[in-house]
Amino acid sequence: MTTGKSIPHHIPAVTMHKRRGAVSHGFRYGVDYVLIEPEVDQPTPLLFSRNRFNLFSVHDIDHGGPLKQGRGAVWAREVMADHGLTDPDLKLYLLTQPRFLAYVFNPVSFWLIYRGTGLIAVIAEVSTPFGDRHSYFCNDGNFAPITVKTRLEKPKALHVSPFQEIKGGYEFGFGVLGDQIAIRILHRNGEEGVIATLSGPRQPMTNLGFVKAALRRPLGALRTIILIYWQALRLKLKGATYRTRPTPPEQEVS
Repeated sequence: MTTGKSIPHHIPAVTMHKRRGAVSHGFRYGVDYVLIEPEVDQPTPLLFSRNRFNLFSVHDIDHGGPLKQGRGAVWAREVMADHGLTDPDLKLYLLTQPRFLAYVFNPVSFWLIYRGTGLIAVIAEVSTPFGDRHSYFCNDGNFAPITVKTRLEKPKALHVSPFQEIKGGYEFGFGVLGDQIAIRILHRNGEEGVIATLSGPRQPMTNLGFVKAALRRPLGALRTIILIYWQALRLKLKGATYRTRPTPPEQEVS
């Protein structure tokens, strides 16, 4: 990824989920992400805004902290400092689904932390339809550059799906290249678990790109939450065990 002149990107991506275990299940959907540098005043097309209403937008209140109480990049810098990353020259990017009109729901967003041109850490910000959020600070321990071959492991801490236990751990893989995004999250829990991927080309933001996105997926982020409930119904009908929501972790980041 180039960290010279900051240009916001639109990623018309595909997400894939595959459940392993006694009740197998899978789906594949198109989804729109954007990649922005939230601390920089970037030039954006007419149909995209920061912290104000538009067809597509990203608001600080949606990220960095509890759901609907976010503090944006200020929060991310505090998390970085807690992990020893205090160099002001470190670059911070946000990869996320934008609001569509006024609605937003992000199952997972990613704060990308760069030293020069090297990705050295990622904060994976996981949110649930139950109103909970927990973030995972991912690095190799020495802040070596994260490549497409790097695998970073974290224990699972948050109840994300009522059909999955809070057991086992995640294996994260981050492929953030100049022309594409390819992220892989594997939840391991014995013989069960879930593989989730997000992949797509990086394109400069344009009004035409956002118009095409709105026509392809006219409900935007609202479509995401509808599909989550649809897949939950399919799993229930297949006989998957439903688990009630436990108390979320008090710790905001692990």
